[in-house]
Amino acid sequence: MSMFDGDTEITSAADVDAQPRAVMKSTPDAVARERDQLAMILRVSGAAASLDLDELVEQVANCFQTSPWLWDFTSLFLHEPAEHALRQHSLYVVPGVLENAKKYNGTLVPIEGSQSGMAFVTGEPIVVNTRAEYEASISPVWAAQAMKYIPAAYSCCIVPLVCRGRRLGTLVAACVRDQAFDAEAVHFLRRIAHVIAPAVDNALAYRQIDELRDRLAKEKRYLEGEISASLGEIVGQSDGLRRVLSLVESVAGTDSTVLVQGETGTGKELVARAVHQLSHRRTATFVRLNCAAIPTGLIESELFGHERGAFTGAVSQKVGRFELADGGTLFLDEVGEIPLDLQSKLLRVLQEHEFERLGGTRTIKVDVRVVAATNRDLGEMVAARTFRSDLFYRLNVFPIAVPPLRERREDIPALVRHFVDRCARRMKKGIAAVPAAALDALSRYDWPGNVRELENVVERSVILSPGPELVVPPGALGVPSNGRPSDPSPGGVLVAGAPQTLAEAERAFILRALEHASWIVAGPGGAAVRLGLSRTTLQGRMRKLGISRPTLNRH
Repeated sequence: MSMFDGDTEITSAADVDAQPRAVMKSTPDAVARERDQLAMILRVSGAAASLDLDELVEQVANCFQTSPWLWDFTSLFLHEPAEHALRQHSLYVVPGVLENAKKYNGTLVPIEGSQSGMAFVTGEPIVVNTRAEYEASISPVWAAQAMKYIPAAYSCCIVPLVCRGRRLGTLVAACVRDQAFDAEAVHFLRRIAHVIAPAVDNALAYRQIDELRDRLAKEKRYLEGEISASLGEIVGQSDGLRRVLSLVESVAGTDSTVLVQGETGTGKELVARAVHQLSHRRTATFVRLNCAAIPTGLIESELFGHERGAFTGAVSQKVGRFELADGGTLFLDEVGEIPLDLQSKLLRVLQEHEFERLGGTRTIKVDVRVVAATNRDLGEMVAARTFRSDLFYRLNVFPIAVPPLRERREDIPALVRHFVDRCARRMKKGIAAVPAAALDALSRYDWPGNVRELENVVERSVILSPGPELVVPPGALGVPSNGRPSDPSPGGVLVAGAPQTLAEAERAFILRALEHASWIVAGPGGAAVRLGLSRTTLQGRMRKLGISRPTLNRH
């Protein structure tokens, strides 16, 4: 093995043309070789213009494939800082020769113990003259993997790729014969590397900019989706809600982990947002992840991200939610759904504030405040060994229990008016009042779906209300706390004894609207306008429910 320096050193673009030809003899063959070499350098220079790294490698590879007189094997090894290794990008392999070397394409070569790593570290070209010399110059660990692809006769040259003092990787050429690289060949290979290096530097910089742009775009989408949420969306004045808000205000100024517990639909996410909005992290990103909505096999990638090639389909690097939330707050909804084998990794992030992307080795440090939420009893899950006890204690630093809506019925009228105003503005409907009887009936209902169910019922009522007063549709509620079935009366007040099936309730509601409109379906005063439906939709519902205008008896 030997290193070249001194008279073959190239320090600037001008040196490529001004380099003394001491290594060459002025013979017709030498002149022809110089002509071919300059033509090759010109082709590589023209091909190395793409800002996309994959396209750049492909274009340069085409240049080597059209010049089979050069070497039997050529490849780029580009530095992967996150992996502390060099990734191979194959350029050319002579058909039938070193075919097994193709299996290396895309794999990582360690910097320690490999010749490409040595050239990358020293910044000097390396020439290996024989197979034995190659094996003696690499580590036993790397030899166990690499030597099975090296033929009996073998020599290679590795030159560093350097641009503006930045080490980018190496350019490697090999032949299936010994002593194939003299000073002239090394000089030529360095001239090619000198052309490729700036193009690789530009492509890598463009990739970093592109990844940063993607990350900023993702953060922007998160912010746009979350920016409207604030403490003001928590509506109510009940004692239970006041206790929750008092706890939120107490913990918001800290960085402690918060565990929000409560039934489905109680507004746990609003509590998490309130913790974020009242904290010193309010100007940073609020990122959310519903652990129950992500397939089990993808949760790790969603949380921590992944490197390109980490698994089938991972064609590019992905930034995880923890990275997106760096400096801000990460809300993990339904945290009890995280698989047991992934809980240890989540525990590590909570304790050490560091992790590795899926398929990566670089440790990433983050400053993230975690707010978790669940409608499950994590204590019971710990006893059943389906949830790690150490993770539970780490999440349960500051628990906040959100009461169900049935335990704060005094908040229901305010919530109804809030949802009516919001839905009416969105639908451009002029609903100015909610009848007291309707409010009373809504307040008596137990709301098993909590605030989410109430919001859905109000939205449906706004859609179907024909006039300025809210009319709760028949069948909207199930069984209230007094145990009696309830449905709206013709005036919009819930009473007992009305039709109980959804079809019967809908039929009665449409019939009432038609009677109020004197059986006029379309037009300004028609039933379709009163119901907030199009003429064709209403006619379709009438046909399905068997509703037709009654025939007048004539005597």
